[in-house]
Amino acid sequence: MAEVRLYSTPSCPYCRMAKDFLEEEGVEFTVVDVSEDENAAQEMVDKSGQMGVPVMELESVIIVGFDRGAYHKALVDTGVLSDTAAGAE
Repeated sequence: MAEVRLYSTPSCPYCRMAKDFLEEEGVEFTVVDVSEDENAAQEMVDKSGQMGVPVMELESVIIVGFDRGAYHKALVDTGVLSDTAAGAE
């Protein structure tokens, strides 16, 4: 199964929404706190071209910000979720 990484900070409300969505969908993911890890923050910028969070990384897919539909599509396209999962409302 594809590894899901979520670059975030503790104070970001959209990061909390992204985490909640992934948890609700039963997706296993790794949280990378870029406020505590300067190298991870630079890695996120290198991959996304952005300094904003959240950033979800899923195989070669990078999604900046939280967009329920985009997250759901990427998770289905990579086989992490089945096409019948409820996230794309």
